[in-house]
Amino acid sequence: MFLRNFFSKRWFKRGVLLTVGAIATGLLLLLNNPLLGWHPAQAQGTFEGTPAAEPAYYNRLMSVIDQDGDRLIDIFKDIHQNPELAFMETRTAGIVATELRSLGYEVKTGIGETGVVGILRNGNGPTVMYRADMDGLPVQETTGLPYASQKRAELEDGSEVYTMHACGHDSHVVWMLGLAKAMVELKSDWQGTLILVGQPAEEGVAGAQAMVDDGLYTRHAVPVPDFLLGMHSAPGPTGVVASAPGIQTAGSDPIDVLFKGVGGHGSSPHLAKDPIVMAAHAITQYQTIVARAIDPKEAAVITVGSVQAGEANNVIPGEALLKLSLRWFKPEVRQTMISGIQAINQSIARTYGMPEDQLPTLTAKGGTTPMVNDEAVIDRINPQLANLVGANRLITQFDGTTGSEDVHLLKGDNQNIEFGFVFVGVAEPALFARARAEGKMVPFSNHNSNFQVDLNAIPFGTKVASIMTLELLN
Repeated sequence: MFLRNFFSKRWFKRGVLLTVGAIATGLLLLLNNPLLGWHPAQAQGTFEGTPAAEPAYYNRLMSVIDQDGDRLIDIFKDIHQNPELAFMETRTAGIVATELRSLGYEVKTGIGETGVVGILRNGNGPTVMYRADMDGLPVQETTGLPYASQKRAELEDGSEVYTMHACGHDSHVVWMLGLAKAMVELKSDWQGTLILVGQPAEEGVAGAQAMVDDGLYTRHAVPVPDFLLGMHSAPGPTGVVASAPGIQTAGSDPIDVLFKGVGGHGSSPHLAKDPIVMAAHAITQYQTIVARAIDPKEAAVITVGSVQAGEANNVIPGEALLKLSLRWFKPEVRQTMISGIQAINQSIARTYGMPEDQLPTLTAKGGTTPMVNDEAVIDRINPQLANLVGANRLITQFDGTTGSEDVHLLKGDNQNIEFGFVFVGVAEPALFARARAEGKMVPFSNHNSNFQVDLNAIPFGTKVASIMTLELLN
């Protein structure tokens, strides 16, 4: 009876699955070196130093997190089923606030609309801030998981869209909640101040700046940290971590372009000035900026993610809206793209006879600079991470990805804050192996309707977060 009960425990089954997953990942490393394709950027090498010796608290930390695994997975499934879009994360923020208060954290809410901060003071020592983003995406989930999202959200214009955690922010929140409990359980093993941040609106790269602009360090009196940490899920196998110094992600600018025209009947286009045609010409010409105005050795992306115009087949509308996303690593490349977009917009509108006071408008909606890891922070945490995951599963060299992040903007004006950010594999190893066998780089990508987090990655990511944080608080 004892053995039957023992082997039926969920934590035992999860441990077996994680062990099998680790073996599968190891075989992949030997046979196919999948690390060269698991990350959005091109991985170039793994950890070559000496893994750290296990700290005195190591086994107790692992035990605390393993025993908390079922609770964390239940919270994860709940948040996954109830995604919320940027600056709408009231339910998720409530979960974070409630959990942190129950653990004894000083909690501040409503920062930057829906942001949450928990503060745990534990004597003299460094101050470490750890951030988790909370928002989902307007994507309809197709994973077929039993806890898949069926939620829809109402937008400002009254329309509704399906919503999904297609970028792993649900796992980010739960990793932080697992970290929160582990740090309370291990208070005798560290000293200093821990600040946990539930941040809104990362997807629009607006939430971090919103929290700072709302007085994160002034009106809300959150201590300025010595270190700022963050993590992000990626479609590599569970058990693999990427932690490298230098540039990690690109700068990003979400921009709206509004073409104005003169509406009319579809049968009489000569009496109208068609903004859809103007917008269509602009979309194709934008790409010549990257192809002909920017050095081919430099990275630059102009994506038109949305085209919105008109309602009826036989009506030429008065306006056409384009939603753009720019990615860049150098400020001069960014300026070339913005100047080129403005020039193209205006020249097209003038060609179609629009007066000077009706030329296209360009509206910037936030934005972020490239995210750069401090080498000193990465040099401190990587030996600890290598001890946790194994040197051959810790990616330490890769080029920056053209994805973007805004976590580093939580520094505000405090540029002396040291910063470290890592990527954590969340794809079930067998699923990852199958995708590689089929010639795919990864089984799914971030922002894809089939994005899914291996449940074993929930306690694993919590261990990664805890190991990093404890290293900086010792």
